[in-house]
Amino acid sequence: MAAAIQLLIFLLFCSTQALLVISVTDGGDAAVLRSLKDNWENSPPNWNSDDPCGSQWDGVGCSGSRVTSLGLSSMNLKGSLSGDIGGLSELRSLDLSFNDGLTGSLTTQIGSLKKLNLLILAGCSFSGTIPDEIGDLAQLTFLALNSNNFSGNIPPSLGKLTELYWLDLSDNQIRGSLPVSTDSQPGLDLLLKAKHFHFNKNQLTGPISEQLFNSSMVLIHILLDGNQITGNIPESITLVQNLEVLRLDRNKLTGPVPSKINSLAKLSELHLANNDLKGAVPDLTGMSSLNYVDLSNNDFDLSEPPKWFSTIDSLTTLVMENGNLQGSLPAELFSFPELQQVKLKGNLLNGTLKMGTGISPQLQLVDLQNNKIASVELGSGYNNALILVGNPVCNGGLSTTNFCQLQQVTKKPYSTSLAKCGTCPNGQRASPATCECAFPYAGNLFFRAPSFRDVTNASVFGKLENDLWVKLGLNPGSVYLENPHFNSDDYLQVYMALIPSSGKYFSRLDIQKFGFYLTNQTFKPPAGFGPYYFIADVPVFQGTEGTKLGIAAIVGIAIGSCILLLALAAMAIYAIRQKKRAEQAIELNKPFASWAPSGKDSGGAPILKGARWFSYDELKKCTNNFSDTNEIGSGGYGK
Repeated sequence: MAAAIQLLIFLLFCSTQALLVISVTDGGDAAVLRSLKDNWENSPPNWNSDDPCGSQWDGVGCSGSRVTSLGLSSMNLKGSLSGDIGGLSELRSLDLSFNDGLTGSLTTQIGSLKKLNLLILAGCSFSGTIPDEIGDLAQLTFLALNSNNFSGNIPPSLGKLTELYWLDLSDNQIRGSLPVSTDSQPGLDLLLKAKHFHFNKNQLTGPISEQLFNSSMVLIHILLDGNQITGNIPESITLVQNLEVLRLDRNKLTGPVPSKINSLAKLSELHLANNDLKGAVPDLTGMSSLNYVDLSNNDFDLSEPPKWFSTIDSLTTLVMENGNLQGSLPAELFSFPELQQVKLKGNLLNGTLKMGTGISPQLQLVDLQNNKIASVELGSGYNNALILVGNPVCNGGLSTTNFCQLQQVTKKPYSTSLAKCGTCPNGQRASPATCECAFPYAGNLFFRAPSFRDVTNASVFGKLENDLWVKLGLNPGSVYLENPHFNSDDYLQVYMALIPSSGKYFSRLDIQKFGFYLTNQTFKPPAGFGPYYFIADVPVFQGTEGTKLGIAAIVGIAIGSCILLLALAAMAIYAIRQKKRAEQAIELNKPFASWAPSGKDSGGAPILKGARWFSYDELKKCTNNFSDTNEIGSGGYGK
């Protein structure tokens, strides 16, 4: 029996050790992930074991036993982000983008993730204030909280994120001013490694401090459009010599444009429209990288077209509507080789419009509505849109021409050709390469400052398609683009659908990868598209996707089954031995077992069937005439 007990103890020890070997994940990390799962709807189907690392939970990255990344982009998660997330002390990357069912406030425990490099929560529905504790993430390089419902002020503690490269708080409801450092608190002016300040589409107010910008900064994008910022444009902004895109449009800025604005030699996009800027039209002479200029709807002094209208031949788009311009336009303007659009309606331009003979082949639109132009000399070679409605010239011989009609023929925006494909069932898209229907990963790309305005150019958008399938690891012809247009924010909006190269569905891992690449800017669009963001539609997953068990789980089940069989066998052996020992014990306790022939007696005591009468002669004979030799004894002790 002792040997059997020892065998059972050994088997239990082996099974425990086997389970310990299979359970790879740190116990604390596993508990955090189970808590997150319990708090979310629609977590990945293979989040059904107790070992996230060993079972390779979708979206969970590990180094050894510790969880180092959590990427669940576009998983249609619903719920909130609990404070338990702070327990993942080795986490480097957290991407929950494009889960608009994630709501509630952002937990202050996010500040416990001291090793975090990337925090991406774009396209969710988080609300409340941005926690000060984010400023404790000293190793953070990428922070994307755009397209949520955050409110309150920008926490000054963000100024402690001195390793930060990307800061995107756009498209929220953030109020207050842009914080700068003081003796008692940090500020955004300390972010000397940041290249991206994206604060557009919020409710920011107050002036921009002169202290915010300095010559040590390496910013390339400053996006502040769509706020309620007041005061002057700070002169210090001209110290940021790497600046490529400056969007200050749709605010309440006043005063003159900084006189040294033309010192920004790398600037390609300048958006100052829809403010209350005053003084002279800014001098942009010498800005040889400038592609796009919009100075519309300000209160500049009445002036002739500035000299730079004739010299900045890098321009693709010139917009200065309601800009107090008078006089004649220089013909040189229309000869810039990359020029696509000139929009100068609502000014006081007069005299004769002369477009010259060397008109740019790229030019698609000249909009001069509501000026005082009396005559036109087109020259030759221009057959695209010219809008002169509201000018004196339309009261004469040109009144019946297209030039004096608002509804002019325009080219259809680009879309990927599906001419050879049929229709697909609802929710599916045809592959441009094969015409096979499948469920896409789709959404809208928003380019915040493209250098062009032509949405019909097949070469430009074909290059975007090509770069998408190459950089996202898809087969050629797996990208569909549709309806590029400039929306009310003056962003280039393009619908995009990625189509599976085989089968009807993308895997969850594929979709997580696409979402991550499109939020952390792993995907770089072609030159000219500028900074962008992406908002994904809710993807469709295969019904059984993610139900397969991981290798570790299969091994665990196999080993567990073997251990169970061994345990049952040991118990059977033990039971047989116990039965034999019991039978031996019974035999030893049968003193009368030998009274009868073998096999004919039960082993019990003999049973007397009644008393027998013996005669005197029989007794005499049996005792040898009552001899003393047969006497057993006498008295109480047989004496």
